[in-house]
Amino acid sequence: MFAYQIPSAGAHAELVQLATPEPGPGQVKVDVKACGLNFADLLMQKGTYQDTPAAPFTLGMEVSGVISALGDSVSGVAIGDRVAVFTGQGGLAEQGVFDVERVIQIPDSMSYEHAAAMLIAYGTSHIALDYRARLKRGETLLVTGAAGGVGLTAVEIGKLMGATVIAHARGADKLAVAKAAGADHLIDDSEDLRERVKALGGSDVVYDAVGGDAWKAAFRSCKPEARLLPIGFASGEVPQIPANHLLVKNLDVIGFYIGGYMKFRPEVLRDSFSTLIQWYEQGKLKPHVSHVLPLDRAQEGLELLRSRKSTGKVVITP
Repeated sequence: MFAYQIPSAGAHAELVQLATPEPGPGQVKVDVKACGLNFADLLMQKGTYQDTPAAPFTLGMEVSGVISALGDSVSGVAIGDRVAVFTGQGGLAEQGVFDVERVIQIPDSMSYEHAAAMLIAYGTSHIALDYRARLKRGETLLVTGAAGGVGLTAVEIGKLMGATVIAHARGADKLAVAKAAGADHLIDDSEDLRERVKALGGSDVVYDAVGGDAWKAAFRSCKPEARLLPIGFASGEVPQIPANHLLVKNLDVIGFYIGGYMKFRPEVLRDSFSTLIQWYEQGKLKPHVSHVLPLDRAQEGLELLRSRKSTGKVVITP
């Protein structure tokens, strides 16, 4: 089979041919139909992601496909089941072997492309806003990077949870995508984010996928007792938080990393994914996939993320 792999530490990813894997105890083999790309894949290429595996490893953190083989001691799924998998790695390949506890069955109404776009982006936003930040109906949510893979889902889920959503993104085209997802107010990256948000009354919850100057402006424009979620650092600058300002405005800065829950509270992920699939079947969620590319163009897809030229998700179809 073909896979898009990091062959050694510090090396560039490349398309390689590998032996077809077979599942061990507690594992399933999945014929991969689609793999969603994430900003974390870019960080893994550089070796700067907090959960970068030891090389060699195959990129791709979330997939959808069909179970084609079962390992020993596997129950609850069967060969032929349509599934999505929160893989962590190994998704950019024609086939993959994954622990059954990472597998979620998907309905016939959900396309493989949408399934590969659901788990990380929607799971991140749902758990961050609902479980961690306790977003309430009627509150104001500010989303930076609002047309990106996770930002766009935060707009959609925030609106679904009853918040007034302020979307911050670069350019009219990206803001139009955020508006279509439900944003109530739009702020272009060229505008003064702090002053615009303050003019709208400030924010109760900040969902920041950008870091850098966007974080600084969002931090200074939020209301007293606001909750701030540093979700990602697409700008390349990790925020430094002035603790004295936390005291003055009684702010909460809330850490969140979706991969951590697989290790210490996997039920949080499963409950969230179950809710998201129900919302999808009810027509409440509409994943936005801007690009679908074949496996031999995976690097092109990653470059779309790096240059911030995509909106929503980029999906690779082996």
